[in-house]
Parts: sequence; C-alpha cells; structure tokens
Amino acid sequence: MESLAIAAGAIALTVVIYALTRRAFLRYGYALLSPVFLSTVVVIAVLASTGIPFAEYRPAANIMTALLGPAVVALALPLYRQRAALAQRLPSVVAAVVTGTLVSLVIVVAVARLARMTPVIVVSLAPKSVTAPVAVDIARIVGGDPALTSAFVIATGLLGSVLGPWFLSRIGVDDPVARGLAVGTIAHGQGTAMMLQEGEMQGVMSSIAMALTAVFTSAIAPFAIPWLSTLGD
Repeated sequence: MESLAIAAGAIALTVVIYALTRRAFLRYGYALLSPVFLSTVVVIAVLASTGIPFAEYRPAANIMTALLGPAVVALALPLYRQRAALAQRLPSVVAAVVTGTLVSLVIVVAVARLARMTPVIVVSLAPKSVTAPVAVDIARIVGGDPALTSAFVIATGLLGSVLGPWFLSRIGVDDPVARGLAVGTIAHGQGTAMMLQEGEMQGVMSSIAMALTAVFTSAIAPFAIPWLSTLGD
C-alpha cells in the first residue's frame, strides 16, 4: 500500500512539473523551456534534493512508460483530421523523410569515423534518430551495443526536441509541414511531443516522419550501417 502511495505521489509530481514547464514554454517560447527537457531536469533536481532514490521513483516511471502506447495510438486522431492534407503531400512527405534519413545516417557515421570512435560505438550511434525500441533491435542486428544505442537515442531526442525548432526558426523555416517533418525525422517521439505543442499539423507531420523513419531505417540498416562503417577501410 505504501509503495502504491509513493508511485501515485511521484506520478502526480511529474504531471504537475510537466504542466508547469509546458505552460512556461507556451508563454515564453524559449528553447530551454521545452517541457521535454525542463521537466526532466526539474524531476531529477527534486529527487536529488529530497534524497529520494530512483529505485523508489521507478514504479511510477514504469506506469507512465506503459501509458506511452495509448498516447502514441492517440496520434491517430489528429492524423485522421489532417488526412486530406497528408494525402495531397504524400509523395513529397515520403521523399523528404527518405532523404533526411539517408543524410542523417551518412553524416553521423562519417563524423563518428572521423572522430576515430570504435566500430562498436559507430554502429551503435548510427540508428540514433529512430525510436528506441526499433533502434535497439537495429543495434543488435548490426553488432552494436543496445545500451549505448538507447543512450544515444534519448540524447538525440532531447537535443532535437530542444534545438530543432529553435534552429528551424533561426533559418526562417516557418512552414508547419516542413517543421514537423524535419523534427520528426531527427528526434522521433520526443520531437513529435514538441511539435504537438506548436500545432496539430506540425504534430501530425512529425508523427508520420517518425514512423516512416523507423520503417525505412529498419529496411536499410542491416546492409547500410555495416557498409558505411567500413567504407574506405
């Protein structure tokens, strides 16, 4: 009973912190006020300052993680509302996501190799822009470390959701379709959560990009990643 009360309190704390950070982001719009980023920092700070170990917070985290499935399914509603706009742009959407996925994959492998990272790190880093469950399976197939891949995916999603919208605004990309596709392609679920804060069209395009990126990367990764990681050796 006590553990249930602790879990309920931790969930309530997390929800309140997220709601407050979301309100701050919507009011001021600063990248560092991103609820995905700021709420994570605040929760960690609260746990550290109160001396609550993560082991006590974990049951609440597991419950909230289990709710991600229904939350993802709920994206079907805005997708249905925007189905006509998506149908009109479908060829362009697919072309943009495929191009973005290929460019991202090639660049990250090239940079990792130029930095002389070990082969395991290179192939673990390659699927960083794919949603975590898919990226972990890809890492296993290509000989990477699933734990490293999980860390890279989380870091990519966090940085992409915080800096992606800010960067797009800085270079003058205001079209909601372009913004959603760009962030969804590089920052998967976390980026999609941020795009939903901007608007329904951005969120829909980001969710489509996230799904297409996962499908396309899964299809080419078993061949492309090993080839890219050894090209020129």
